[in-house]
Amino acid sequence: MHPQANSTTFIDALIPVDDRSRRIARDLALIIGFSLFTALMARVSIPLPFSPVPITGQTLAVLLAGATLGRWKGAAAMILYLAEGTQLPFYAGGASGLFWNMASGGYIIGFIPAAFVVGYLCEHGWDRKVWIILAMLAGNAVLYIPGLLQLSFFVPNDKVFEFGLYPFIVGDLVKLYIASLVVPIAWTALDRRRGGG
Repeated sequence: MHPQANSTTFIDALIPVDDRSRRIARDLALIIGFSLFTALMARVSIPLPFSPVPITGQTLAVLLAGATLGRWKGAAAMILYLAEGTQLPFYAGGASGLFWNMASGGYIIGFIPAAFVVGYLCEHGWDRKVWIILAMLAGNAVLYIPGLLQLSFFVPNDKVFEFGLYPFIVGDLVKLYIASLVVPIAWTALDRRRGGG
């Protein structure tokens, strides 16, 4: 059985708004809120002595942004986060600056398509069942493409996976698992509150 199309995001179901101006205000508040949540999760940072890329909590925020806000708002939150970090100490370990000058900058770029992919799949019903783990996995995989490409400019080519992928697999699977539990549980609680299940 395949997931069914469902254009309603979790946030649209949780905070329904019919008025256009109120919906814009709600969406802006959520985009800003998730950009700040990502900055907060960047404070959960574990430096690795052999790699310029630390382990952080950002991936969890990215996956949750896409899953709860949907593709456009989730991606917008990550674009805002990227912009905020150029001026404010919002990146991992309190760093800031131009992302293209950072070894980990490609991962920050990857947050945008990752949130979009997760949001797209969740808008199509992948956020209610076991399929969500595949949506989260797809988003996580997309995140690594620009991350590893940019890292390759900062480390020897034969060390890219050793420094930028392998040390993060277990942690990313844990974050992915947490996100894939939180969203369906939230939907179930919301459905019960609305009397829908």
